[in-house]
Amino acid sequence: MSLCLKNPLYLITLLLCLNLSNPAISAQQPNKADILQTMKRASVFMVDKVSYQGGYLWSYLPDFSRRWGELEARESMIWVQPPGTASMGHLFLDAYHISHDEYYYQAAQTVAAALIKGQHPSGGWNYLIDFAGEESVREWYDTIGRNGWRLEEFHHYYGNATFDDAGTAEAARFLLRLYLEKTDKQYKTALDKAIGFVLSAQYPNGGWPQRYPPVSEFPQHGHADYTPFITFNDDVAAENIDFLIFCYRTLNDKKLLAPIIRAMNSYLLTQMPQPQSGWAMQYSIDLKPAVARSYEPAALSTSTTAANVIKLMEFYQFTGDKKFIQRIPEALDWLDSVQLPKDKIFRGRTHPTYIELTTNKPLYLHRKGSNVANGKYYIDYNPEKTIIHYGSTRQLNVDAIRKYFEKIKSLPADQVTKNSPLFHNKHFALPLYFTITDSKISDMNSRRDETRGKATTAKVHKIMDSLNAEGYWPTPLRATSNPYIGQSPEKIADGDFSQTLVGDQYDTSPYFTNDPAVGISTGQYIYNMSMLIEFLLQDK
Repeated sequence: MSLCLKNPLYLITLLLCLNLSNPAISAQQPNKADILQTMKRASVFMVDKVSYQGGYLWSYLPDFSRRWGELEARESMIWVQPPGTASMGHLFLDAYHISHDEYYYQAAQTVAAALIKGQHPSGGWNYLIDFAGEESVREWYDTIGRNGWRLEEFHHYYGNATFDDAGTAEAARFLLRLYLEKTDKQYKTALDKAIGFVLSAQYPNGGWPQRYPPVSEFPQHGHADYTPFITFNDDVAAENIDFLIFCYRTLNDKKLLAPIIRAMNSYLLTQMPQPQSGWAMQYSIDLKPAVARSYEPAALSTSTTAANVIKLMEFYQFTGDKKFIQRIPEALDWLDSVQLPKDKIFRGRTHPTYIELTTNKPLYLHRKGSNVANGKYYIDYNPEKTIIHYGSTRQLNVDAIRKYFEKIKSLPADQVTKNSPLFHNKHFALPLYFTITDSKISDMNSRRDETRGKATTAKVHKIMDSLNAEGYWPTPLRATSNPYIGQSPEKIADGDFSQTLVGDQYDTSPYFTNDPAVGISTGQYIYNMSMLIEFLLQDK
């Protein structure tokens, strides 16, 4: 959970469609004891049958013959990136709070043991952990990782840790929660290492790289290695600020205030000058927009700009310092200036994702070829036949952001910081429940349904009735992948792969299938459990 509103992960996700139960039965109020029993049965299955050394992936075939995180994984592997191992730990703590059943606290402890075992010596985490050792994980990167055409972040094994996709932040927050639960000192060392990692990785100007510690560079597609670049993409800076604020308040660690303020100031340093007063997703060390993956150009990003404006308003309410909102009107005016014409808006997507520096022209993302060896991404001004795994347009509600800006700008000075977590001595505690509001609990098969509204009687009956005899919720695994069959060939396969999630048979990237196997989904388990918890909370 974050202090700010989060967008879901970039992947398109689908909810499990559960069969309706008998209407007469559904109308009855579910019994609390029955709900708790359902939760326990499902959790015992996940802990006893699914977890590996306390950790979890994203999805599994029922016989466990194949399993996936963001890519296909091996039996010895667990995933850190949500909705993986740390997300399960958060869910167990949530279940412990609603049920007071020590079983869930013990389940959370097994998650912590897995994360601590896989914690990088620097204090952070990679996307995944392979308990089979360094040779095994390198071999995975050289085969499955390297051949995932569109997943360029897996094409090279750096051997360090990452801030990308909230993996380190999710794991660090979980360890903080677990430590604070009973102030068990066995978790303090790993937590201190995680805090130290975030502090050590921060640049003097307040920003953070995507990966740390620095390692030998891995140039890609004619561009410099992007992992040391100052990164806003996937909320790297926002996640780190939120984590440090949690630690500052709950651990009473005064030394964290200066890094927090320095990080806030980095948002001001990286805003571009007029007339293009937005932000890029990543910057070189000299604060110039930079290329990341080959479909992430050195350009301004409309979605990053909107997210950063929202954070600046938050910083103003944290500090009362008007410098954080001084240039917001410029950024909003720029977003208005690059909005697509009404006849070009499709499915509510109002803005191009990328805007070219100096020209203010929209940039569109394309690819050609059939796999990682012969394929190429390219960027131009043509909005036709763009790639589908990474949107060339975004849905932004600039009017709503502007209205909120006008509201906070008009607040009396003594009201601005009324609820600031930085400068008040009143008691501050972490939320008791993280997963019922966490929009990052998503994967290719299942997701948090942010429009679901209240956990209703009918919804709870559906969830309870659909738990099978083995103890899991059968989920159509709409995401699958080609098994690794060897390194991708230079020869381009027949067919058009410009608008597909996957290329030819050598591409190990996940894709949606029209004939999904029914299996086990960590994301669906978390979603269903959080719905049951939310329903129980209504009676409190």
